[in-house]
Amino acid sequence: MAKNPVKITETVLRDGHQSLLATRMRISDMLPQLAALDAIGYNSLEAWGGATFDSCLRFLDEDPWERLDILKKNLKTPIQMLLRGQNLLGYNHYSNDVVEKFVQKASEHGIGVFRIFDALNDIRNLKVAIDAALKCPEKPHVQGCLVYTISPVHTNESFVELAVELEKMGCHSVCIKDMSGLLKPYVAEDLVKKLKAAVKIPIDLHTHCTSGFGHATYLKAVEAGVDIIDTALAPFSSDTSQPCTETMVAMLEGEERDTGLDRQAMTPISKYFLGVKQDLIKTFNLKGYFDVNPNVLDFQIPGGMLSNLANQLKEAGMEDKYQDLLDEMPRVRKDVGYPPLVTPSSQIVGTMATFNVMTGERYKMVPTEFKDLARGKFGRTPVEIDRKFLTDTLGIAPEDIIDDCSIEDAKATTFAEFKEELKNKGYINPSDEDVLSYALFPQVAEEFFQKHYKPITAYVKE
Repeated sequence: MAKNPVKITETVLRDGHQSLLATRMRISDMLPQLAALDAIGYNSLEAWGGATFDSCLRFLDEDPWERLDILKKNLKTPIQMLLRGQNLLGYNHYSNDVVEKFVQKASEHGIGVFRIFDALNDIRNLKVAIDAALKCPEKPHVQGCLVYTISPVHTNESFVELAVELEKMGCHSVCIKDMSGLLKPYVAEDLVKKLKAAVKIPIDLHTHCTSGFGHATYLKAVEAGVDIIDTALAPFSSDTSQPCTETMVAMLEGEERDTGLDRQAMTPISKYFLGVKQDLIKTFNLKGYFDVNPNVLDFQIPGGMLSNLANQLKEAGMEDKYQDLLDEMPRVRKDVGYPPLVTPSSQIVGTMATFNVMTGERYKMVPTEFKDLARGKFGRTPVEIDRKFLTDTLGIAPEDIIDDCSIEDAKATTFAEFKEELKNKGYINPSDEDVLSYALFPQVAEEFFQKHYKPITAYVKE
């Protein structure tokens, strides 16, 4: 056994199918292999958060809280979730008490590792969620993220500064979250070395294979001393997903950082999930694979977004404008202060770029969310946005420009107010979990409730 084995976080139950199959894996697809996954010896199993909550309610007719209960019942390996700080799992900023209640309930239902990030790397948007997770009586592991991106203002040194702040905030580990596969192997080596020298807590690396760098980036990071890497079992790996679990385990066998995991034990699990993949592609009419595209270094769109943007153009009869869209993304990103492109900033910038291409005139139609990002409602952008662009191009009044997003969060709807809204709709005694589902996705959650709770006035589940 290696003295310093690399730990593995397995993503097949969350990011693997989110990246390749639009988050359509059902709990019934997972259940037959939970015992086998549990026996492997993973550091954690990423199985909740990200887009899974929305997908459960919107597409799969599942209660995400019940899914988590089933996972908890069947797993001893820590269950990991991805949480967007003050955004939670929705697309708005939520009041502090909603964030605190959500974290508390997620911990109660079985989350053992909270991976917490903010799309702008604004530390103010991480504080409430991190503090709430640290206070949970179940003592979950709290991991803070550096959302990795490349721009004229982002450097390895700036990411190290953020990691130092996360350690001071009480995080138990730091994750380099490379959602678009932008991290080059030798840059990863340098970043990991600098992080290991600056902080005492473990370093986790999460990347995607969109650019083709994935496995090489992990190898250099491992050589530099990274503690944990995120991988997906073969059928749900590579392309726009994570590097392959079996490949990385085999790559390190017999070496100084040998994972110690049994690759042969993974084979039947992978065979099963290959069948799941084929079934989901057929059931939901999905593509299921994506080509490696090194030009992601320029347009920086996360893997899960590429197919959605292409589909929007196709529906509008403008498929031939796809390359124009990829060219427009970096220009819009520059205009709005070089935000890292990850949910929700990636969707906001992507939609704006799509409007610019489809109308043939830049900023002729400007969505409210783009104005909110530009005026500071989501936090501080890496580069201050030109005031003339804000006022003249986007039509934002000077008094609407926000310096402190936390003041805006304080004005957001409270948990008690969301609960009262549900009661006024006829749901007599909603659970805290259902109030949270409603807070995140009001229309989708209500449609789910109407289908599963009858009669509404009694709020009794069938």
